[in-house]
Amino acid sequence: MNNNYILELKGVRKAFGDTEVLKGIDLKIAKGEFITLLGASGCGKTTTLRIIAGLETSDAGQIFLDGQDITSLEPNKRSVNTVFQSYALFPHMNVADNIGYGLKLKRMPKDLIAKKVQEMLQLVQLSGYEKRMPEQLSGGQRQRVAIARAVVNEPKVLLLDEPLGALDLKLRRQMQLELKRLQKQLGITFIYITHDQEEAINMSDRIAVMNHGVLEQVGTPNEIYYQPRTSYVAGFVGNANILRCGGEFYAIRTENILMNGEPECNREAVVLEKSFAGGQLRILFELPDAQQLTASRYGIDADVQVGSRVMIGWKKENAIPVAEE
Repeated sequence: MNNNYILELKGVRKAFGDTEVLKGIDLKIAKGEFITLLGASGCGKTTTLRIIAGLETSDAGQIFLDGQDITSLEPNKRSVNTVFQSYALFPHMNVADNIGYGLKLKRMPKDLIAKKVQEMLQLVQLSGYEKRMPEQLSGGQRQRVAIARAVVNEPKVLLLDEPLGALDLKLRRQMQLELKRLQKQLGITFIYITHDQEEAINMSDRIAVMNHGVLEQVGTPNEIYYQPRTSYVAGFVGNANILRCGGEFYAIRTENILMNGEPECNREAVVLEKSFAGGQLRILFELPDAQQLTASRYGIDADVQVGSRVMIGWKKENAIPVAEE
């Protein structure tokens, strides 16, 4: 195993009954990397995480952590910790005791535990909260305590299973920035799970897009967004139109659809719908061959009317060939 990789999955398979959940996962993760497993519910991302943690047993394949085969190793013998969406804090323990619990199990001296707990509180910006009970904390504060408890043991890899899913949108975005800051400060490899493509793009060094138990594409956020390899990736990450041209499929981002007399507008289309959401105007068009596509613009209106015929188009370089899902 290459020394630059902290974790490697080789041919990992898993089935529950007759349902094959993972169909041979191969993935190499670098030391200090923030990588996100992105996909819809049921794609296999949580099962992958649980197999890495040792909470599930794979049917085939191997897992290497820092060069060691840990495929059959018990969860408590792996240098891996997990942060769950539910936080899983002990309700009868205060913040300091929650964070120091793992160190106490290792029979570490009390003064050293206290020192490390204080370091963690400072790291997650909760200094002075050590005596608070979990019910006295906000959702974001509880999440920080859960992260502090996970990293105080200095794991080689931290697994995060949709840890921000229970937070409201504003706090979720704030915590995205804090998690990224923490990860860079700690230098620990983060393997993050989400179905939120915006979250994945904002936080990740690389994204692994999963679909029905396979990795559709692994790459940087730019690669995933601007150079999707399959129609699934193009449609799941961002908003893309998938158009058939002859025997091939092309992905064209909604923001790259041109209209209103721009040079590449050489296709006639009928305006089917106009809608406004999330700061963007969306316009649905139908081409003469009955294919439909969507254009998006910032603003609340555009000089087209539902039912009207317009000329639309796109630049050649913005039509990306993709494999069919």
